[in-house]
Amino acid sequence: MSSPPRPRGGILAGMFRIARGRADGVACFGGSPQSYLASLAPLVAFPLVGAAMGLSSEGPRRALTDLAMTLCAILTPAVLSYELARFWKREESWFRYATAFNWCEWLLPIVAVLAMMPLSIAIGAGMRQTVAAGLFIICLGLYGLWLHWFLARKALGLSGGKAVLLVLIVNAGTAAAVILPGLFGADRA
Repeated sequence: MSSPPRPRGGILAGMFRIARGRADGVACFGGSPQSYLASLAPLVAFPLVGAAMGLSSEGPRRALTDLAMTLCAILTPAVLSYELARFWKREESWFRYATAFNWCEWLLPIVAVLAMMPLSIAIGAGMRQTVAAGLFIICLGLYGLWLHWFLARKALGLSGGKAVLLVLIVNAGTAAAVILPGLFGADRA
């Protein structure tokens, strides 16, 4: 039995297929450690550059603390999703899932810009900015949750319920990894 043909196009094609809810977009991503590391590189590069620039303006402690928090936010989803994939006997699909997850995180700023356009028009027509900001956060949050659920469902082959559980655990765990150290004094000087 042969596998379905891989869709034409590369990473961008896969991202935009997934953005539209097309499961065949998952096949546009590699499923190897090298593919995963390539997807991680730009997510890490920008914070590294920011930290290097912040060394002189914010001071080394603040710049390195911010870098560490950002790296935790980037890597925690991978760690938690791998453990869940392993628990559910889906680790053979994890590299493709994690690669697609990392690349598809770049969809969120695009969706944010697209969501701002009609909201800007609505503000011009009289909508209060606080209402528009609330709608913006809700829309972006719901799309992000759907995107993560869709990837868990299609790339890992999970049931809908397991995909919801993965999304909840990964997002709650990531929030805890980023927020809790500051609450317990890691940011105090």
